[in-house]
Formats: sequence, structure tokens, C-alpha cells
Amino acid sequence: MASNSFGHAFRVTTFGESHGPAVGCVIDGCPPNHALDLAAVQAFLSRRRPGQSKLVTPRDEEDKVEVLSGLDLESGKTLGTPICLVVRNQDQRSSSYDDWHHIYRPSHADFGYDAKYGIRAWQGGGRSSARETVGRVAAGAVAEQVLTARFPTLRIVAWVERVHRLDARGDIDPLTVTREAVDGHPTRCPHAQHAAAMETAILAAKKNGDSLGGYLRLLVHGVPPGLGEPVFDKLDALLAQAFLSLPACKGVEVGSGFSGPELTGLEHNDHYRWDGDPKAMSTSTNRSGGIQGGISNGMPLDLRLVFKPTATVLKPQPSADDAGNNVDLQAKGRHDPCVLPRAVPIVEAMTALVLADCWLRQRGQVGDPWPGLDGPLKG
Repeated sequence: MASNSFGHAFRVTTFGESHGPAVGCVIDGCPPNHALDLAAVQAFLSRRRPGQSKLVTPRDEEDKVEVLSGLDLESGKTLGTPICLVVRNQDQRSSSYDDWHHIYRPSHADFGYDAKYGIRAWQGGGRSSARETVGRVAAGAVAEQVLTARFPTLRIVAWVERVHRLDARGDIDPLTVTREAVDGHPTRCPHAQHAAAMETAILAAKKNGDSLGGYLRLLVHGVPPGLGEPVFDKLDALLAQAFLSLPACKGVEVGSGFSGPELTGLEHNDHYRWDGDPKAMSTSTNRSGGIQGGISNGMPLDLRLVFKPTATVLKPQPSADDAGNNVDLQAKGRHDPCVLPRAVPIVEAMTALVLADCWLRQRGQVGDPWPGLDGPLKG
């Protein structure tokens, strides 16, 4: 199975299956001499942990991270060697999947894996399960620490903006949202009234054996100008790849996104201006979402992500098996009625991985600091 690694200079490989002994990651390219805060890594993992509220799967995993390599045992600093982080699985219930051994679950990866490999981990979905994202979040927590050590004002914040038809977009000021506000409600929507309505809708779907999807919003403050590579490795392309590689993510919108065509070119353009500080370039609007020509321009990154409803529902459904029979499927087991609350830290982690990789690639090309951090660019 190929394609288990992500990134270039800051490269992450995830490993493990949903019902295997453990999941985790190996990080290549993390700079040496960084004092890694393992408590912060653990806190990041706990934000995506199952069983944290009645809105998510009741699978009871502690998700305690172990460091197998890459840290100095005395100082806790990174050595510059591969960092291996592992989380042991503790609450697998493979018997819940016994009836699905030969049946393809609707809108899951089961058939695709069989068609590609001729074998699949039918217990819990193997690596197609969202359990795989444990390694991504652990690596993203490391990446965020590396980034904020270099860029102290950098701040990555994602939140639930819409669940099904309940949309909080018009009532939230995205520039003021904090992680603390987002984590203040189990839905991870920072608007109290909308969060309560979303909770009611998710619980109703759960009670009915159904599921809901929706939108996440992502803002990244303090991004330096100059990140991203022209042409094929544009920053927005890398972010889209990162997000679309997540289970259930089906779309990414950058800046004005699909509403951009409602404006004319003159209306849509973001006009540059110096703000008095010779290092402070900004734009009067941010319809580009902080990225132009595939390169960050110093404005906040602004993206929206679409997540489909969880594919596993507890209602009977028609399906097919691997013997050529059309059958009925009655799903059981423990699943998220809505993936959005736990997707928030996963999206933040993937964002940190992309930005850390882009920073190290940029530093390798032109050094650190680079021209874009030195003030007005000279001809």
C-alpha cells in the first residue's frame, strides 16, 4: 500500500489500523534542538479523542501518546532524527463487524480496497477509518510547536460553521474566534445559540440511527508572506490535498471560493496597502483567502471545508457482498453521528503540517529570514 506519507521537508508517515494494536506516525525533517512540549501534544490528541461527549462515538480510547524515538532523553529536545509517536488502541470491538466481513458498506472504502488489493481490513475499516488520523494529529501538534517557535503570532483556528441546514456563518466574526471559544461547546461551534441548535440536531439524528454533515471554517493568523511554491505545489493546492485526504471531506473553498463569480473583477480584487509599519503589507479585503499565485501574502488564510454525513448509519440499507449477491445490511457498532466536532483538531493539525513543510522548504531555498520578512521589497 503506497501513499502513507505526506510532505517534503517536514515529512510524516502514519501507520496502523483501526482495530490493530496501535496507530501513530514517524516524522522526518523536524529541526533539532526544539524543546517539545509533550503535554501540548497530548492535549491536541485529546481534542480529537473518541468518547469525549455524547455527540461523538462512544469508543473509549485514552489516546495516550508514547515517544519511541527522536527526543533527547535528558532535555526532551528534538534530535533531528526521525520522531516516532505511537498511540495504543485499547477499545476495539471487532465482533461488531463480523456480519460485514463479506458485505460492502454503502459509501465506505470497502469495495475500493477489495478492487485494488484483493484484501481489506474489514474490522473497523483498517486504514480507511478516521482512527488513522491519530497519527496526523500527533504530527500536527509537533508541527504547530515548531511553527510558533519561529512565528509566535501564528494561530490556527478551525470551527464548525454549519451542521446540515443550520448555518452560523452570518453570526460569527471569523477574525475574533479563538480555540478556547470553539472548545467551549461539544459541537465546536463558537456561537452559543447556533451550537445548541446543532447539538439538538446531531442528537436527533443519532437517536434516529442517521447522521449529518456540514461545513468547517478555518482561519490562520500570522502567516508570513512567501509560503508556497509556484505552479504545482501552490499553498492552496497543498492545503486542499491535505484536507481532501481526510475521511469524509468532500470539498475545499479558499477565500471567496464559489461565491467569487457573483462579483466583478474590480469588486473581487484585494487591493494592497502599506499600513505604516515598513514590514506590514496588507490588503483592503481578503477574498483571496490569504493566498495569491499559490503563495501566502501575509493576510489570514481563510478556507471552508465540506464534510459529508457519516457513512455508517444504523438504519437497514440495501448493499452487495463479495460473492455477487444483493443483500440487506443492518449496521451496528460505535460511530460518530456527525464527524464535524472531532474534525476540527484534525483540520488544524493538517494545516500545521502543510505550513511547517512550506516554511522549511522556503528556508532551504532562500534562508531565514527571507526577503518577504525584511520589509518593502526592493527592485
